[in-house]
Amino acid sequence: MIPDTDASISEVDIYEDPPLIVRFRKIITTTRRTLKSNPNLLVGTVIIAFMLLIALLTFLPTKDFVARYNPQDLALQERLESPSGTHWFGTDSLGRDVYARTLHGAKTSLRVGAAVAILVTIVGVSLGVLVGYNRVADNIVMRFMDGMMSFPTLILALALVATLGSSLNNVILVIVIVDTPSMTRAVRAVVLSLRERTYVDAARASGASTKRILFFHIVPNTLAPVIIQASVFFGGAILTEAALGFLGVGTPDFIPSWGNIISAGRGYIRVGFWIAFFPGVFLALTVFAANLLGDGLRDVLDPRLRGEE
Repeated sequence: MIPDTDASISEVDIYEDPPLIVRFRKIITTTRRTLKSNPNLLVGTVIIAFMLLIALLTFLPTKDFVARYNPQDLALQERLESPSGTHWFGTDSLGRDVYARTLHGAKTSLRVGAAVAILVTIVGVSLGVLVGYNRVADNIVMRFMDGMMSFPTLILALALVATLGSSLNNVILVIVIVDTPSMTRAVRAVVLSLRERTYVDAARASGASTKRILFFHIVPNTLAPVIIQASVFFGGAILTEAALGFLGVGTPDFIPSWGNIISAGRGYIRVGFWIAFFPGVFLALTVFAANLLGDGLRDVLDPRLRGEE
């Protein structure tokens, strides 16, 4: 019996892609459900989103609720004032508003963290996939990476900053160089496992090129651990930038960052503890949130933690 044409068309229509608004609502629902079921991911996301909002609002003109003063304005007659209705976080040794400098420091520190996480991910994934799939490249590149990892992270960063000079872009470049070996090794370990899987052998036996195997079978399966690692490097980069700024070799003083603000306040800890306290709280919260975000993403993306084998 020949099936009815209209019925056949209606059955085909059932399998068409749903409208964009339906897919968007499904993504929102899934995201909300995931956040509710994972407290670490929820808290980390909220804190990071709050810090990002602060950083974005600092682009507004001064004399408003977000940054009531210019972070570089000097007022020596108001130096070392304690927190008050006029200066919410007090002033530093040069009369600069600590509240404005702390909020503008969020913009600098988050910029460093995001730039480092993105660049380290790109370079680390590229090198990790290459050395994990090619044994010759593995013997060459990984020996160089092992040599870099033999140095303490902060000592190597200090040496590179001293060589390249103190600037925001150089700080980002230095942290990328220091963190890339760790990302490369993490991706390499995943690729070494993936290249022995049955579906990779099947693709290779069917005549698929190396490029196709890498881009369609290897790289997509490294995304989950890479995303987790990127969140960890985000927090680590902010902490490293703060350490370099605290030691006086990181971001220049005319660019507010949490590290150099804390460094400027360490000499006045007895008479003006607020100079280092408030940026220190923001720094600790951000790094803590990045770690919570990494733990939450691991719980969501790692199939072994979801009970999937």
